[in-house]
Amino acid sequence: MSNLKSWRSRDHEALEAVRRHARPLAGDAGQDADLVALLAGARYALLGEASHGTDEFYRERAELTKRLIAEHGFAAVAVEADWPDALRIDRYVRGGSADASARDALADFLRFPTWMWRNRVVLEFIEWLRAHNAALPAERRTGFYGIDLYSLFTSIDAVLAYLDRTDPQAARRARERYSCFDHFHEDSQAYATAARFGLSATCENEVVQQLQELVAACGRHAGSDHPVDPSARFAAEQNARLVRNAEAYYRTMFSGRVSSWNLRDRHMVETLDALHDHLAAGRREPPRIAVWAHNSHLGDASATEMGEAGEWNVGQLVREEHGEAAVLLGFSTHHGTVTAASDWDAQHERMHVRPGLDGSFEALFHEVGIARFSLVLRGNGELAQALSAPRLQRAIGVIYRPETERQSHYFTTRLPRQFDAVVHIDRTRALEPLDRTEPRTEGEAPETYPSGL
Repeated sequence: MSNLKSWRSRDHEALEAVRRHARPLAGDAGQDADLVALLAGARYALLGEASHGTDEFYRERAELTKRLIAEHGFAAVAVEADWPDALRIDRYVRGGSADASARDALADFLRFPTWMWRNRVVLEFIEWLRAHNAALPAERRTGFYGIDLYSLFTSIDAVLAYLDRTDPQAARRARERYSCFDHFHEDSQAYATAARFGLSATCENEVVQQLQELVAACGRHAGSDHPVDPSARFAAEQNARLVRNAEAYYRTMFSGRVSSWNLRDRHMVETLDALHDHLAAGRREPPRIAVWAHNSHLGDASATEMGEAGEWNVGQLVREEHGEAAVLLGFSTHHGTVTAASDWDAQHERMHVRPGLDGSFEALFHEVGIARFSLVLRGNGELAQALSAPRLQRAIGVIYRPETERQSHYFTTRLPRQFDAVVHIDRTRALEPLDRTEPRTEGEAPETYPSGL
């Protein structure tokens, strides 16, 4: 009985502390001056989402990012998407593309789940960014980049296309090395299976050698009068880095979640570091980057059940490297609808999100009685103390299985250590995809596979 009383007392204390410090959002989160100020002071503003299919998470994130770009000069938006797919969008928003519209620029997002990026909110944001950039000189335009690693074969093609244009002899060497993958017929999961069960020699040495050669060549050309565009060189180098890391990811994908998850998030951080260094060239001030990804990637894993299992993530690694120059923002919802699928490669659906479970942060925030609010956790000792006990937190990826929700979608976390701020929207609605159905594709693995996050 005493334990029950103690739990109820802590729960009441937490609820009252949140009520005192919650800032109601009359409009979008971009109108919250304190939240914008916190993010604007960051070198890396990490903007999460509690699902890959909630309209409000994408929309609030976009509105915050617009202010960071327009008023605070953020140089890039880096998203949980593959480098070559996002690069087409980057060319469009910078005015260097033959695409006639944002919808055309999104055409390379062909694999499940297409709605993650081919949706109404992203479409509108891309058109806004293109219009914003059009009024600026080229060196001040904000870019759009992908930091994920699923595009193994697409990135191989991009490396070869670059070398064909710039160094035919190097292209021949690259084709010889990358021919190691030929008998997998551009099926990354087939490679993963063969590597896991020793059915074929791996391509590890070949992809490492190719990356080393390309980096060395790019270094030689960087300070010369070589006619190759520095951005094209950097894109090729990043594609070669992606091939190396994707090979390692697929080689370990069926060996356990921890190793593959850690490889993937380490690649995202490597990409952010490389992007930062590339954008810093010729700038007086370090570039600032807004990052869009799932809460599970951007909240500090060391504060969660994930960290206890040996996993790290982008938020943890960036915070460890950059300290308070990294700001981590999470999102949550109690109930509503979501765009998701019931299984891999299944058609997306508009699904009902169950009310947050008892003992979860979602349930606690619902009890606050404010439909939309922000909560700044950094520097708030009272909130840190009141919310210090671990609670459940929900994570919906591209797959939603409400029938096994506790097992499939919840983990424990200490919120004040996980995020610097959170935005809670009590009732949310499903994201609107641009496509009515998911295309049937073969070859590259689905985005986010196999974690779904």
